[in-house]
Amino acid sequence: MTLTLRAAVAADGPVLTQLARTSAAYDGEYRAVIVEQTIDAAYLAKNPARVAEDERGVAGFYTLEIPGRGEPGEGELDYLFVADDRQGAGVGRALMDDLRVEAAALGLRRIHIVSHPPAEGFYLAMGATRVGLLEPRGRVTWARPRLVLELL
Repeated sequence: MTLTLRAAVAADGPVLTQLARTSAAYDGEYRAVIVEQTIDAAYLAKNPARVAEDERGVAGFYTLEIPGRGEPGEGELDYLFVADDRQGAGVGRALMDDLRVEAAALGLRRIHIVSHPPAEGFYLAMGATRVGLLEPRGRVTWARPRLVLELL
């Protein structure tokens, strides 16, 4: 698989929304948190976003919120999704490697991550450190790991 990473554009919104909303990672009780999420042109204009593509199309993406949690010089990973049929093929690692480069180029020194519980192991393997838990709130009825990824 040949993977290309690029900046997301407004026209990507529907595909990215569909990828997130239909992710098998959010089956069962987790579906409530993602089912109403929309990645539209306004969101993409405000938040840096990158897309990984292969010969079959969009394989995954991530978005950053700047500012996000934390202090000046810190951002937050808002979304990171890999298409169900591409998981285990290195797409997530490629997105995280790209995230490090792009975030550093934006002057960020740290990325905050509120992890989907089943994804925590992935982020830890990518170099993030657990710093706490975000307690249940609203539609989210489970605690979520809070992590940080140091860039410097």
